Amino acid sequence: MLHVKRERNVTETARPAQGDASMCQPDQPSDLSQESLIEWALSRLEWRGDEHVLDVGAGQGDHFEAVQMRIPRGELVAGDLSMAMAHKAAAQPTAGQVLNLDAQHLPFPKHTFDVVLANGVLHHVADLDRALSEIHRVLKPSGVLLAATSSRANMHELDGLFKYIFNLLGVRPRAGMLTTPSMGFPLEEAPRLAARHFFAVARHDLPHTLIFSGAQPLVEYVNAMRPLREPTLPHGIKWQDFMNVLADQVQRLIAHVGQISITKLFGAIVATDRGGFSREYVQNLLGA
Repeated sequence: MLHVKRERNVTETARPAQGDASMCQPDQPSDLSQESLIEWALSRLEWRGDEHVLDVGAGQGDHFEAVQMRIPRGELVAGDLSMAMAHKAAAQPTAGQVLNLDAQHLPFPKHTFDVVLANGVLHHVADLDRALSEIHRVLKPSGVLLAATSSRANMHELDGLFKYIFNLLGVRPRAGMLTTPSMGFPLEEAPRLAARHFFAVARHDLPHTLIFSGAQPLVEYVNAMRPLREPTLPHGIKWQDFMNVLADQVQRLIAHVGQISITKLFGAIVATDRGGFSREYVQNLLGA
């Protein structure tokens, strides 16, 4: 979705090329790796090779190498609000300068960076507008923000299945308690939220489908979510009880329809005032 003065709207949906894991085979239901998601997100930009890049919320720095490969003559500065994560990131062989960093209070002068990366981090920020304002401040006028996030509709098929299981267990929680934890920067809202601070915003979508032809792989997939999802279970429901009912219902469903498809939607926004995809448009606008 492209916002120019919040009036022009364009959506780009990019599917991986044939051979990629855009639709996993029934006997091999594997997810897109974090590395492939980051590679896809970074490919939304046209890199010169000399950019000064700030990575906010860099985590352990697992994608530093992918960034460094794109800026052989540039510089990468990264940080994370967690001191433990920042220490781990600093230990990466391809780490540049790594700081204990709060996106709401960036310790850099105005117009410092060509690119700010915020991948999977803005939904964690307490004051999103403050963070976006700070990112805008430290970007050069032609700089760009690249922010990756997930859709509210991510794995919506599981939403219905979970709600049915909760009903079987005698509870009626809010729809999506397991599949869609509270998100402050979902893909659907990201362009509008970023447009409060940037002249132009483009949205890029990466759909992905998991297909399960057997019950056990899906049960294992859901069970792998336990550290994140167990705290969201309705009061009085134990994880093992939930999983037992899930396993039974998944087995019945696959026996009836043959397979279960789970749709995932990951995406990214590119936000800028006069750089990146908007450069030609802004030049023409100013010259008119």
